[in-house]
Order: sequence, then C-alpha cells, then structure tokens
Amino acid sequence: MTSIRPAAVAGYFYPSDPAELAGQIKHLLAQAHTKPSNHAPKVLIVPHAGYIYSGPVAATAYHALLPWADSIERVILLGPSHRVAVRGLALPDAEAFATPLGSVPLDLEFCNRLARLPQIHTLAACHAAEHSLEVQLPFLQSVLHDFKLVPLIVGLASAQDVADVLEFAWGGPETLIVVSSDLSHYLPYDQAQARDADTLQRIVSTNNHIGDQDACGCAPIRGLLLLAHELGLKGELLDYRNSGDTAGDKSRVVGYAAVTFSEDA
Repeated sequence: MTSIRPAAVAGYFYPSDPAELAGQIKHLLAQAHTKPSNHAPKVLIVPHAGYIYSGPVAATAYHALLPWADSIERVILLGPSHRVAVRGLALPDAEAFATPLGSVPLDLEFCNRLARLPQIHTLAACHAAEHSLEVQLPFLQSVLHDFKLVPLIVGLASAQDVADVLEFAWGGPETLIVVSSDLSHYLPYDQAQARDADTLQRIVSTNNHIGDQDACGCAPIRGLLLLAHELGLKGELLDYRNSGDTAGDKSRVVGYAAVTFSEDA
C-alpha cells in the first residue's frame, strides 16, 4: 500500500473543496502579471501563508513558470519547521503528498540518494502537520503538468549544510527548486515595509546575512544564497506585498515576496 501524507491544512490555509481550490488558484494566476523573460526560473522563493493573505504573491511566482512548465519534472521543495524541532533537513516517510487536487508522488529514488548525506534525516512527525510545504503543492499541481516531489523541512542547519544539499540536487532544466518563506512578522505596516525592503535587497544580491526575524525560512534562504553567490546568480524580485495590502489590518503585518533566480540571467 502506498504511504500518503494527507493534507493537513486544507480548509484552513486554502479551500478543501477541489473545485473551489482549483477556481481560486486559476483566478490568482489570472490576476498575476510577470514580464516576459528569456530565462527559465531555476529557483523560486514563495510565501506560505493562507491564500487570502499571500496567495496573490505566490501566484506571481508560479505565473513565471508557465512558459517552462513542460520541462520541469522534479521539484525540490524546502521550507522551515513551524511545529517540530529538527536538526539538519528532514525527508518524510511517505511515497506521496495529498491535496484536494490529488496526490503528488515523491521522487523516491532521488530521496534515497539524498538520504545518504549526513545532514539529511527521515522524520515523519516533522512533516505531519507542517504547512510551509503543503501550501505550495496546489499551485505546483495547477502550473506543472507531470512532476515528482522532493520535500525537505529545514531545521537547525547551517548555510553550508543547506547549500551542499542544493548543490547535490541542482540538476538541469528538469529540476526546479522552491524555497518556502514569509518575511517579517507582526510589525506595523511602515516598519515591515522598511525591514522587508532591506531583506529583499540582500536576497537579490545573494548576501546571506538573513536573520531569524527577517524571514521564517531564513535557514533555507541562507543556504540558497550561499550557493547562488558561488554560482554567480542574482535574484529578481517579482512581487512584494504584506498582509496589510491583501487581507489584514496594518497594525501587525506579515511580509510576502516572490523572488526568482535564473541560471542564464
């Protein structure tokens, strides 16, 4: 019997009804606008809040994939652990991840190769209730045509640990890397905008001095930026908004950004 990690936050972070979910994502993608590019995104940084808050920004990131959707066969998906402490990076003990739109198969052969790295562990509990990876899946299911997933929760891991995993997993145009992260949390609107602008300037210039208060996915971001700097890549900011711009008040906001890195840029 196939071991499937069931959806944990359907009905909370995004609709649990398949038709409603598909319709919402279709609407968000239709509202997203990205300028035409000759360069396929290799890496996306995408927010992971409830869709009413961060969905428009996430849609901007995924909209940028549309011209290259046919070529992507594997998605390396990294996000922070919000509930279970873990050292290093954690794979799930599952063969697929379920959402209301269906099941996404894991690339088990690649996961087994990755598991040989010393910083990689298998920890089902770390994935069971975690939303940072799950909320990306309906977008990926809607944009890509046929892909396998390599889901990694990043806990207490050095930038070098993460960079080494990403370098191992980098691959060619068939492999997309997605880093799931929000930015600052619960600052007043103007303070959040200033702080996030500084963080985003560091991200696009591959300066990996990103603090814990700058982004909840700071650990995977720091590793990504270390490798991107070594490879001579630069980031491009596609969209920035915070919850005060989308569906919340402006007294305590959370920041969201869509950033892409392309090898050919």
